[in-house]
Amino acid sequence: MNRNEAITALVNYALEKELIEQEEKVWAVNRILEVMQADSFSWEESAKGKGAGLTEILDTLIDDAYERGVLEENSVVYRDLFDTKLMGSLTPRPVQVMKKFQQLQEESSQRATDWYYQFSQDTNYIRKDRVAKDIRWKTETEYGEIDISINQSKPEKDPKAIAAARNQPASDYPRCMLCEENVGYAGRLNYPARQNHRIVPVTINNTDWYLQYSPYVYYNEHCICFNKVHTPMKIDKACFAKLLDFVRQFPHYFVGSNADLPIVGGSILAHDHFQGGHYTFAMAKAPIEIGFKIPGYEDVEAGIVKWPMSVIRLSAPDTERLIELADKILLTWRGYTDEAAFIFAETDGEPHNTITPIARKRGNNYELDLVLRNNITTKEHPLGVYHPHAKLHHIKKENIGLIEVMGLAVLPARLKDEMAQLKTAILSRADLRSNEVLSKHADWVEEFLPKYESITEENIDGIIRKEIGLVFREVLLDAGVYKCTEEGREAFLRFIDTVNK
Repeated sequence: MNRNEAITALVNYALEKELIEQEEKVWAVNRILEVMQADSFSWEESAKGKGAGLTEILDTLIDDAYERGVLEENSVVYRDLFDTKLMGSLTPRPVQVMKKFQQLQEESSQRATDWYYQFSQDTNYIRKDRVAKDIRWKTETEYGEIDISINQSKPEKDPKAIAAARNQPASDYPRCMLCEENVGYAGRLNYPARQNHRIVPVTINNTDWYLQYSPYVYYNEHCICFNKVHTPMKIDKACFAKLLDFVRQFPHYFVGSNADLPIVGGSILAHDHFQGGHYTFAMAKAPIEIGFKIPGYEDVEAGIVKWPMSVIRLSAPDTERLIELADKILLTWRGYTDEAAFIFAETDGEPHNTITPIARKRGNNYELDLVLRNNITTKEHPLGVYHPHAKLHHIKKENIGLIEVMGLAVLPARLKDEMAQLKTAILSRADLRSNEVLSKHADWVEEFLPKYESITEENIDGIIRKEIGLVFREVLLDAGVYKCTEEGREAFLRFIDTVNK
């Protein structure tokens, strides 16, 4: 494709996806020409253009811009800034998107989210081509079928861009990656462009919030609901009310919050937000292992969930009752210490206990899953006692946030290449300890190899995937404040008894 063919194809794409109207064709061409810094154009329909996908069209235009010196560097950071600018020139204005969403929401919340999710893909805000590169599989465990993913959709920054970003003036705009100031923002070398980003307003528990989708959709319709005001995350009674109000309005979605303390919390604690979506995680499918009743709340079904982490599930048709009981459990947990179980509410004035809450609608009942978290550290476990332990860091070292808690591993991109190298090394019986990249996996491989009578070219991929899945199971067990043992369950029930008092 030449430049004219690519511009023609891009305008036709925008028409097909209803980003623009027929009457806006000339305007759209001129908007693209402005970004391309080109001053001439002729409409060229071609077989190449008609058969091209969005990625190919954009790549053609980026290559052309680079060849003409419009694009400074031909690297992923510069290319992303440029193609987002191109798509931003064709993305409807924010108020148009808001009105469309609200109009559909009056008919059905699911119709509204179906449209909005597709729109976020059509504008290339969600880069479908990159998300499709994520490696995903499921691993069967005694806690159900857990999800494993190796993330390929977040591009790694190139060294030149990192170096150039250091010379960028410091900026506090946008205040964070979630703030509404991101809508239409041009981005910079150390901050993603968001010209094609649109958010829609929602009212949550009588306060102003916004809804958007994650550009790196880790699961189906992975959405983010965030406070209009840049205010810190806090797990409290109001948080439970907001979560349940969200699923009341969007009953086809679950929604959850990261915890509000470092180590066990998410990456953005400065801005109050939730994550949700149209997906059923392994934790949601997990049954109640031990049921119990809290005095005064006999109308609420409660129990300990059969899950590697420590989860209390509450279920009732009345959301107010759930909110009250969840708050009672939270306040008890905040101040709870059990030295025998190595649980301390605080040390040296630093609080340790909090909760990762998840809400959903199941039939006529609302459900709250309350995952007990503790962020204490020791010399032996400087990154956290209830955090993946050091022997698992070769697979997963990062914090266990909301998504992992529910049973979806988001593993680092490096594992893709390391899995391929491991496969070759295992089949050839190479010495892993002498390999700089693979040596960190040596203990693990030596541990699981004896489990298999025969390892062949045909079954090696399945074995490696299964064993990575089982490592993630261990990660979740490490993150559980109460272990899935007789002793651990006894300690868990001691806490429940405290709630009863």
